[in-house]
Amino acid sequence: MRSLDLATLLAAGSPGGSSCLTSTTALEPAGGRHSSVAPAKFADRAKKGGVYAYEQRYLGDESRYAVVIDSKQSQLNRAEVALAQAVEDGHPLLSRVPHVRVSYERDGAAEHYYDLTLPHRVYDGHIRAGSIDGQPATQTPAYRAVRDASPANARALLETSPVTLIFGGWDSSRRSRQGRWRSALVGEIVGFVSASRDHSGALQKPEAGLRGGARVDPVGMQINLNKKVMTEVANQQQAELSPTTHGEILKAANGIKAGEAKSASALGLGGIPPSLDQLAGVACDAILRTHVLSFATLRQMRFGAGVEGDAACRALLAALALNALARADAELFLRANCDLVEAEAPKVRLDQRGGAFADLEPLSIDAADLLLSEALAHAEKVADVTWSGLAMRVTGNPDIVSGAVEADEAAP
Repeated sequence: MRSLDLATLLAAGSPGGSSCLTSTTALEPAGGRHSSVAPAKFADRAKKGGVYAYEQRYLGDESRYAVVIDSKQSQLNRAEVALAQAVEDGHPLLSRVPHVRVSYERDGAAEHYYDLTLPHRVYDGHIRAGSIDGQPATQTPAYRAVRDASPANARALLETSPVTLIFGGWDSSRRSRQGRWRSALVGEIVGFVSASRDHSGALQKPEAGLRGGARVDPVGMQINLNKKVMTEVANQQQAELSPTTHGEILKAANGIKAGEAKSASALGLGGIPPSLDQLAGVACDAILRTHVLSFATLRQMRFGAGVEGDAACRALLAALALNALARADAELFLRANCDLVEAEAPKVRLDQRGGAFADLEPLSIDAADLLLSEALAHAEKVADVTWSGLAMRVTGNPDIVSGAVEADEAAP
């Protein structure tokens, strides 16, 4: 089995090269096959507490139902966070990756946000609403070059926000010439579940079960307070409570009549009896993590560097994407009640066109760093690429940060 090297990335970045590199890893619950896992929850206005996303997929030749354990968006966010953490830690190579920083001052303290983690990457509203050297960001030549970048010449993005080219971005609010970049790297984790069939043999969509939850208060399972005490306790904690929660407690207290007392559960007092009111975990007989890096997508981009130089730029982007992937895959951190382990080594294969594939060694973090280092050195040599870290400093609009509220404080 061969290793993934720069020559392979350069060939894949050239016309007629590989379409995709695919990495597939079999996972299993850390607690064993008898354990359930907590899939991702998605909002559903009709159901309090969210729902799981079930989809029909093929496992081998068999049509099955699968539950989404971690979505594409979430997997890309984990890859971005992995890069951001390496930059924050001062990694000597990844600190050279160009990025955009938005700075706010709130309550006397500086806050910094980056295109690596802002949801719309370089087209994020916080960047567009900010200023650069006193000018509105969108009116500066540097940002206009980024906004005007196109597949015909994506050089400005390559040297300002390359993560936008590999993780995707959409300049959706622009009147015309919107930048639309699909993600070259995609991925997900799904678990295959059992499902019954109806009288015609069709699979029936699984229904999530419920699990019990309870809380024991050693002082008393129910603690009742009168109007005066409940109001005083709420006001004592006002600085720690959200305005919404504080207001709701006072409203409840005002409804207590003289001589009566009511539950102070809103203040975190008292127990919660066992009840089946939470989505249960899901048993999966196969869990797969899959990532696809599309060289076909990268080959749609040109960088004004000629045939050899453009291939070097694509190889650089591919190496950055694989570096993010290696770092994200090294941390199987998802959510509570969803601890997974690798059941086997990742299977990596490169499309060779015409139905042929080459099996490759999985990339470790060290190998990914070496590959990115070589790709950057080559791009500097043949495409005159310059990567020197922070590429754009944006001062955040103070009116925006002053209008920020937490989710539970937001008006309905």
